[in-house]
This record gives sequence, C-alpha cells and structure tokens, in this order.
Amino acid sequence: QVHLAESGGGSVQAGGSLNLSCVASNTDFENLTKLGWFRKAPGKEHEGVAAIYRRTGALGLADSVKGRFTISPDSAKSTVYLHMNNLKPEDTAEYFCAAAEGIWTGSPLLAPRTYTFWGQGTQVTVSA
Repeated sequence: QVHLAESGGGSVQAGGSLNLSCVASNTDFENLTKLGWFRKAPGKEHEGVAAIYRRTGALGLADSVKGRFTISPDSAKSTVYLHMNNLKPEDTAEYFCAAAEGIWTGSPLLAPRTYTFWGQGTQVTVSA
C-alpha cells in the first residue's frame, strides 16, 4: 500500500512562508503520475490547492493561492513539496497530500475524488 507522509506544517504570522513536504513510500514514485495538495478548514469542505500531472506538467491551482503557492515534485527524493508564500489567515487548515496512478483523462486536477492515496495531514495555522 502506498504511504504518504506530510511534514512542515506549523504556525506563522500573516505574510510568512512555509514549505510542506510529502514523502511517498512503498511504491515506485514514478508510478504516481498525479500529485496534489488539499486542505480542510473546520466547518469547510476539502479544497484542492495545487496539483500536477507529471507526464505533461499540467497544473491545477486554486484561485485563492495563485501567485503565492507552488507545487513541485522531486523524483530523487520521492517527495512532493508545497511552497507557500505570503500566507494569510484564511490559509489556516489541515493540509493533505494525495496521489494517483495511471493516465489522466482530463478530470479536474483539484477534484479530491480522483485521488487514490492520501496522507494523514499536517496543520498550518496563520495568525493575523
């Protein structure tokens, strides 16, 4: 079973930065063709934040994070990163990484239902 482990969460002030990491194990990282980051704030639905289909480089990015967040996979480390800059209090949430295998058929990259494997999450808290 593919295992995803997030790290890098924490508490920062508005305007600060955090880099989240998600290490994949029990799999060949190259099989994970689609990688994504999602978040869930209390009382809200899961929200897709950033995703990438690695075979073509196609990206999905939520409007709320454009210009501030970047997703980047590192095959050598079996890791996908979420670089978050200019954080805002509304970015406060638990952040999850997710992955899927196979060919992307054009479904929305930020749709949680299209991902098979999920990590346990890491908390990000941004204070005003």
